[in-house]
This record gives sequence, structure tokens and C-alpha cells, in this order.
Amino acid sequence: MNSNHKLFQDFTPVTKQQWIDKVTLDLKGEDFNKLVWKNLNGLTFQPFYTIDDKVDFLAGTGENSQALINFRTIPVTNVEKANNEALLAIKEGMTGLVFDFKETVSLEQLFKGIDLNTIAVSLVVESETQAVVDGFFEYAEKNLTSKKNLKGYLDLGILTKYVTKGSLNSAALDAVVKFINKSSSYPNFRALTISGTPFLDSGSNQVQEVAYTLNALVFVADGCLNRGVSEEVIFNNLAIQLGIASEFFIEIGKFRAFHSLLKLIAKKYRVTEFNPLMTAKTSVWSKSVTDAHTNMLRATTETMSAILGNVDGVLIDPYDKEFKAPTDFSSRIAGNISTILREESYLGKVANPVDGAYYIEEITTKIAEKSLELFKEIEQYGGFYQAFENEVIQKQISEIRQEKIKLISQRRLPMVGVNKYPNLMETIASQLLSSGELNNPKLLTPRRASLEIEAVRKTTEKLVEETGKRPIVELTSYGNLTMRKARAAFSYDFLGVSGFEIWQEKSFENALKAAEGSANSESDVVVICSSDPDYEESALAFVKAFRAQDTNKILLLAGNPVGITDQLNQAGLDGYIHIKSDVIQTISNIQEKVQNKLKSLEV
Repeated sequence: MNSNHKLFQDFTPVTKQQWIDKVTLDLKGEDFNKLVWKNLNGLTFQPFYTIDDKVDFLAGTGENSQALINFRTIPVTNVEKANNEALLAIKEGMTGLVFDFKETVSLEQLFKGIDLNTIAVSLVVESETQAVVDGFFEYAEKNLTSKKNLKGYLDLGILTKYVTKGSLNSAALDAVVKFINKSSSYPNFRALTISGTPFLDSGSNQVQEVAYTLNALVFVADGCLNRGVSEEVIFNNLAIQLGIASEFFIEIGKFRAFHSLLKLIAKKYRVTEFNPLMTAKTSVWSKSVTDAHTNMLRATTETMSAILGNVDGVLIDPYDKEFKAPTDFSSRIAGNISTILREESYLGKVANPVDGAYYIEEITTKIAEKSLELFKEIEQYGGFYQAFENEVIQKQISEIRQEKIKLISQRRLPMVGVNKYPNLMETIASQLLSSGELNNPKLLTPRRASLEIEAVRKTTEKLVEETGKRPIVELTSYGNLTMRKARAAFSYDFLGVSGFEIWQEKSFENALKAAEGSANSESDVVVICSSDPDYEESALAFVKAFRAQDTNKILLLAGNPVGITDQLNQAGLDGYIHIKSDVIQTISNIQEKVQNKLKSLEV
């Protein structure tokens, strides 16, 4: 072959419109726009992108870290225990430690065996333990071979305590200024931490998290300026921590957009050269108590998106943190996630692997534009403090949170092990489950997205603990093979959320035999599974025959045969399960009837 012959030169380039025409043909004339995704950030994304969609890339979206810091949180309540946990973390490959001080302890004992020249050390400090910070800088002065070797950040929790507890006073900013001045001789240690995790963990979307975090930064930066700290010192002492949700590509774009907007904000302060520390923390919002091992998968994809979004460090919560003290095993697994991605998946070996991807560039640009618009809106309102005091931010987050909860309840926003594909082999103590939404309109409350569904499961588990009996669901099918199998599988998945015992589908020759068999079984709930034509022909006969033999069982139908629902209801059908059913409302109604049935049997 001629080496000058260009590959594929004999083929005519395909335009995006030609692709759309082909897709429309495959859709059999339906509107192509049904494939366009509109997410909860109010942004729309096409189902595919070509060179025709090439956009002007944002500047300053960050660089992929070649030395990603893998952090682990070490609670400091007992100095000996904390030191042992820290040394174990280092042995297991952690390159960063976050000491969460609950009390003042001896730093000589705490840092025994830890080399501050090679391990990034960060401090999370309450107001009662701020004396620790003075001791930390003194300890660092004596144990570093070079001041450049001290890496990490100091988090006084200014933003977190304010938005979650309403606690903010001038002394907090005074402390920040004090420690900024102390850390000024350590170029790689950051003494001003702004955390956006409470926004995401309270149910915000990514645009809100980015915008509000930047608003908070401006508020704190202005407070430091008023106390005599220069713009350069503020931005060179800056550590940013954002949460990571489960929308993989959106999260990549979020981090890249934040990098770009942060530099834009810095320019307004006449700062063009600075090096912030950007860390990412796996979210509380996306985790579950039911089928908790799925949290390991969530944490993995979240960490991938953060790394590809060009963060400097990650903090991965153990998969069981939401319902018990993490074990050595769960902590080790959490630490291994980043190590594997960095060393075996080569995410730390490639320079900016997502740069130039049309889809991700589009996401990055749209998030940046929308976030900047919201940022300006809050600033025009009077800034972060004024907007939060007047509950503007809380209301905006609440609207998104309620929309997410609605989509989860309708199973349009799937969560594996929560509202889709529940682990029916799992039993879980009722006290580990939530009783429902925790809400204070004046504050933000970090929480799991699954709380309302957990409350449904909690009702079942308490019933089992009180009665010693787990309600049984029987899937009774007849008629068209394909549809009865499909509806039985749907019902199995849908009702599995309840925590009931679900029997495998049992097929019968016809409707009357199915009615007789299920009416005389030991089940508490029966679900009729068949096709719409079969329902038209024999569902009413099924219900009448069933009720003639049993009046106590809950009888449901998988589907929504609108033409005969009134007749079925009058004959004794209790409800329907279909794709538009709300899982919380439907199961709650079933639980109420099951409880009434069990109570009547006790009498």
C-alpha cells in the first residue's frame, strides 16, 4: 500500500444531520428529541456528539494529578488508638491522613512513626481544639527537612458549621487569619478550607454546589481581606473540597468547570498565579444502608470521575460508614479504590485523558455557564451570608432535593439495592434504618437520598420484630407467557423494596385455577401477572373467584388495564403495580393493609 494513501479517503464524511436522520428512521418516525437528556441541573445533552459539536474549550480546567493524595480520616479521641490507625493506613498505602480532632492530645504521641516529609497531614479542628494547630506548626518546624515538604490542609469547618448548625461568629474568621499567617512559610500547606460537600449531601445539584461554594469563598475571602490578609495570601492558602455524586460524566464536568471558575474569581481579586489544593470526598447522599456493599461500586465510579476531573486528592468513605463504625476491612477497601485506579488503571499516568472529548467539553462548558449565572444571582442578592440567612439557598436546594426524592420514589432515578434490584436475601435491623426525611428549613442536613424508602423498609422490619412473621408476596401468573413473565419480574423487583418475602412466580393453566391456588396459599399478598388481553378476558373472574374464597388477603394486579379498573375495584381488587406507580406510596398502602390483617388475626 502506498504510504501516502490516507486511510478512509474514499469514504464520504458523515454529517451529524445524517446520523440524526438514521436514528429517526430507527425510531420509526418518532421525535429525535425524546433521546435528549435533561438532567436536574436544568441542562440538556444530546445522545451523541460529533466534530460538528466542537466547542471552544474552557481555559483552566485543571491538570490530571500525577501524585494524587489518597486520604483517610483518623478520628482523634484516644491518642494511642489514633496513632495505631494512622500507621496502619500508611502501611496500607495511604499517602494522606486527615486527623479529625475531638480533643486536644499530645502531638508527639499522635505523630510517632509518621514522616511529615512524605505523608500529607491534614487537620479538622473544632473551636475547642484549636490549640492543637499551634502545636502542629511547632512540631512541623522541628521535624521537617524542608518547609516545602509539609502538605495537607487545615479545616476549621467554618462553612460546614454555619450551613448545618447555624454557627458563625467573627472569632472563627479571626482564627482563620491567625493560622493563615502561621502557615505562610509552608508553601504546600493550605490553611483556608472551603467545603461544598454539605450542599451536595443535602440534595443539591452540581450547578448549585459549584455556585454556592464559590459564593462562600467570596464571603470568607472578603472577611479575610477586612482583617488585613492580602489577596495573594488568601488564594495561595486555599483548599477546596467538593462532594462527588454518582452521575459519572456530569461529575467530571463539574470539577473541571470549578477549576475554570475558581481562576475566573481569582482574577477579580487580581490574582492570576496561585495553586489551590482541590480534594474530593465521596458523597453521603448517594450511599445506602440496604445492600450496603453496593456502596463500594458507587465509591469507585465517584472516585474515577473526581480523578478525571483533575482533583489533587480524594477522601473515600468506607462502604459501611452510614450504619456503623467502619471496620479495618471496609477502611482498607476504601483506600484500595484510589490505589487501584491510580496504579492499575493508569488514571494517574495519563495527562488530562478527557480533554477534547466533545461530550465532556460540552458538559464542562454548560455547567460553568449555569454555575456562573447562579453565582451572580446570589451575589446580586447580597452575597452568600445574606442569601443563606434569608433561606434563599436552602429553598433552592430543597426544590432539587424534593424532585430527586420524587424521581427515586417513581424509580425513574434508579439506586441499586434501594429502589431497583433489592437484595431479597438481606435482613436488616430496624434501628439501622431511617424513619424518614430530616428537615430543618433554616439549615442544611446532609443525608442519604434513600431515607424515605428506608422508612418504608423500617416499617416492615419493625412488623417482623413485633410479630415474628415476615409478610409473604405471591406472584400468580397465567395466560400469555411473555407478558406474565415480564410482569412477574417487574413485581418481584418493585415489591422487593418492601422487605417482604417474595415467592418466585407460580404459573397456572387459567385464571380460575390461579385464583383458587393463590387464595388458599399461605401468602399475605397476591399479585396477578398476565397480559392486558388476558385481563380484559378473565381478570374480573379471577378477582370474584379469589374473593369468594378469601376476603383478607391483599390482592394486586401487575399492570394498568384502565378500561376495567372500576369493575375490578368493585369486585375486591386492592391496587395496581405498574411503571408509573410510586413505590413509597404503593408499598406504604400495602403495609397498612397487611398490618390491619395481622392485627385482626391476633384478635
